[in-house]
This record gives sequence, structure tokens and C-alpha cells, in this order.
Amino acid sequence: MRWDGQQLGTEEPSALPGLAKLNNLVRSVQTPDFAGVTFHEVLAKSALNRIPRQSQMPFGWTINPYRGCSHACVYCFARPTHTYLDFNAGDDFDNQVVVKVNVADVLKKEVSKPSWGTYPVALGTNTDPYQRAEGRYSLMPGIIETLAHSGTPLSILTKGTLLRRDLPLLAEVAQTVPVDLAMSIAIYDDELQKSIEPGTPSAKARLATVTAVREAGLDCSVFLMPILPYLTDTKAHLDEALRRVADAGGTSVLFSSLYLKPGVKPWFMHWLERQHPELVPKYRALYAKGSYAPKEYRQWLASRLSPLIRAHGLERGKEDPSTGGIRSKALGMLRNDVGERVAFASDDGSTGARILPSTAEPMLF
Repeated sequence: MRWDGQQLGTEEPSALPGLAKLNNLVRSVQTPDFAGVTFHEVLAKSALNRIPRQSQMPFGWTINPYRGCSHACVYCFARPTHTYLDFNAGDDFDNQVVVKVNVADVLKKEVSKPSWGTYPVALGTNTDPYQRAEGRYSLMPGIIETLAHSGTPLSILTKGTLLRRDLPLLAEVAQTVPVDLAMSIAIYDDELQKSIEPGTPSAKARLATVTAVREAGLDCSVFLMPILPYLTDTKAHLDEALRRVADAGGTSVLFSSLYLKPGVKPWFMHWLERQHPELVPKYRALYAKGSYAPKEYRQWLASRLSPLIRAHGLERGKEDPSTGGIRSKALGMLRNDVGERVAFASDDGSTGARILPSTAEPMLF
């Protein structure tokens, strides 16, 4: 999404080059409460983002109220998106946060259009909607209320414990639209977590948030992503992680190995060279042919994790292939262009649209 739809003519001489002449920049803000972080407040032209059709799941919609993320996860796959306005994918991604201050108002106009099909909308699949900036700007309540009022299902994936602030609202709107929540908790070693995810709440705090979600009457999946080869893929670490997830009340677990796309790999390897130089040769070999760990490693990881997931009484969750977030329970409740209800994924995980019988129960929204 480009941010040049509003003609404000704002000149911000203190901004980075890509922002200096951005004509929808309201202001750039620094505050002692967020030392080292600059917030660039912009007026967005659109709120809903359509995901390109890269799979058979055609209804991938997301909302990203923030661009950049103070969670500062070294491995974050979204880092390259920050280069759009001459930011770098390293420190700038962590410390230069773009805030779409009018996102709820824009969203209200978009979902009010007759053409909006109330398709599931995912939040948190690019940058975290409950990063620390949300404590300052409080954009999420307006987004949640607007989606629910329009009958739009929503899913949220976050590492932010600020989610607890909005649990009463989410429990309320879940009475009228499908709401799917997930916490991302990849690392259960406190020292490692502070090194590679320095801006995130602790695993203990996030697990407590999982419990709070369950106490609010909602399901909560846990994303065990990414699993770091040679660091968090030991049986002991994975077993302890799943034990803690089960104790917290997590309803399902999704996992995947580390993904090092172009623009992320150099930043991650720089961290690895500082913190675990002994692993650099192994990582270079493992990721020599691309962004993904080899198929053999991923199969080995699945064979290690699957029995542990069963042993701890957890369900293996399903990821939405369009957005990368939690699979919405609303996906089987959609209508196609002629009004027929269509299912887009079967229980065995296969995809492909099929028409549901006309006697099927009507949609709830």
C-alpha cells in the first residue's frame, strides 16, 4: 500500500530521506516513554490489504496498523518491507515505526461498501498490532469494533501482552462474528529470548496472556515459530515448551522452522556471528540453497514434534495459507459471487472450492 493518497504537503526535515517529502505524513514523534523509537504518523488511504492469489485460498485480507516493529525480532520475515521508504531492514525496522493514525476511520468506509464480502481479515501477519506503540495509539479497539459491526470475521496473531486490554471487547464481538486468537511464543529460554527478541514480553508473560484469553471464554492457539536449528530444536526444549503451552491452556500449536528470506538472512547471520559464532558454518550449510531449511530437516522436525504435541494433549493447528496467520473458523462459511456457500479447505487439509448443500445452516453474519 502506498501512503501518498492524501495531499497534506507536509515537509518533515528531521525525517529519513524517504519520509521527508511524503505528502501524507502528519508528524514524526519521539517520546521519553519510547526511548530510541521514532513514530511517523501518517494518514493511510486504505486499511484493507488484499493478499495476492498465491494459493487456492482466494480470500486473504489483512490489516497492518503499523509498519516496522519495536519487538525487534532478529529473524522477522517482514524486515524487507521497511525498505520501501528508504528505511533499512535492520535498526530502522526496530526503531522507525510508521503509524496509520486514521486506519479505523478508513476501514469503516471500506467495509461499508456493498462490494465488501465480509471475508475473514487477519491482523498480525506482517507486523505486530499489539507492539508497544499500540499502548500509545490504541488503534485496535476501533479496528475490532468496525470489523465486528460489519459482520467481518477476524483473526489476531501477536506477541504482545497488551492483547489482554481488549479481551472484554473481543469476547463481546465473538458473540456475533468468528474471532480467532493466537499468541506467538517461539523461545522458552529466557536468555536466548532476550537476545533474539529484545523488545518482546517474556515467554512467561505471553503464556499468562494465553491463560487470560482462555479465561475470557476464547480459544487461543500458540505459534511455535520459528524453531531455530541447533538452538531451540532439542527434544528437551520442545517438550518443555509444549508442557508450558498445555499448562497455560493453549488449544492448539502451529510450528515451522526458521525462514531466512533475502533481506532477513544478513541481519540474522550478523546476530549469529556475535552470539553463537560456533553455529555459523552449520547455518551457512543448512541455508545454502535458499530461504527455507532443507526438506529433510523439516521432515525430521515434524517427526520430533508431532509425538510431543500428541503427548501433551494439544491439537496441531492449521495455518491460513493466504495470510500466514491462524486459519479462521469462518473459512467454511463464505459465499461465492453468486451467493452460494463455499468451503475452501477440508478437514484433511486439502484445498479447493466446493459448493455446500443448500440445506446447510446460514451464515451468522
